[in-house]
Amino acid sequence: MSGHSKWHSIKHKKGAADAKRGKIFTRLIKELTVAARAGGGDPDMNPRLRTIIADAKAENMPADNIKRAIRRGTGEEPGVSYEEAQYEAYGPGGAAVIMDVLTDNKNRTVGELRHTLTKHGGTLAETNAVAWMFAKRGYIVIEKSKADEETLMAAVLDAGADDLRDDEDNWEVLTAPEAFQAVHDAVKKLGIETASAEIAMLPQNYIKLEGKTAQSMLKLMEALDDLDDIRHVWSNFDIEEKEIEASLA
Repeated sequence: MSGHSKWHSIKHKKGAADAKRGKIFTRLIKELTVAARAGGGDPDMNPRLRTIIADAKAENMPADNIKRAIRRGTGEEPGVSYEEAQYEAYGPGGAAVIMDVLTDNKNRTVGELRHTLTKHGGTLAETNAVAWMFAKRGYIVIEKSKADEETLMAAVLDAGADDLRDDEDNWEVLTAPEAFQAVHDAVKKLGIETASAEIAMLPQNYIKLEGKTAQSMLKLMEALDDLDDIRHVWSNFDIEEKEIEASLA
């Protein structure tokens, strides 16, 4: 199982998202602001903004909060200016890590990343040190209980998806980045709730971690995911189910 989907499964089991609603809102506000700045405040003309608005509504974010974030992005209201950046790192056991951030202060963000990595046995890497190990893909995860395979496969392939994979508890839909929005819309038209939907950096090869190294890597991923400036964090680690259970104990 891939490191990316493995980490998604771990977060789901930990129930971390429900316990951190405030942080989810903070990240969504940043996403809304950046999307509106990049593509305008009309969701009908800005697919990225439309997707984030849907995510915000799914998290029960108040409509006024959504509107204010968009207006900040379009310059209609004053507010903090965020910028996107990507950083690379090595984790325990030599696992590769890519971190997408939204920040209003790169110096602060780099300091926080370096501190977190060092604390958990990782190190910040130079640009392109590990990025070549990953491919940018549209990535949609759907719990098997939420969708019929044949119906889902027909809809996503017709919409331009490259593949539908069986990942034990989930269906994983893979697309080219430019086809992601159309495929995501096709899934939503079926009334299917997604567990995850994003433009992801998926590893092309995996590194197996065990024992203390695996546990250190899981702690690092969780610590990085807790940072306010982190949008997404990906890695190419693979671990056994027993390591997940140990991390939950």
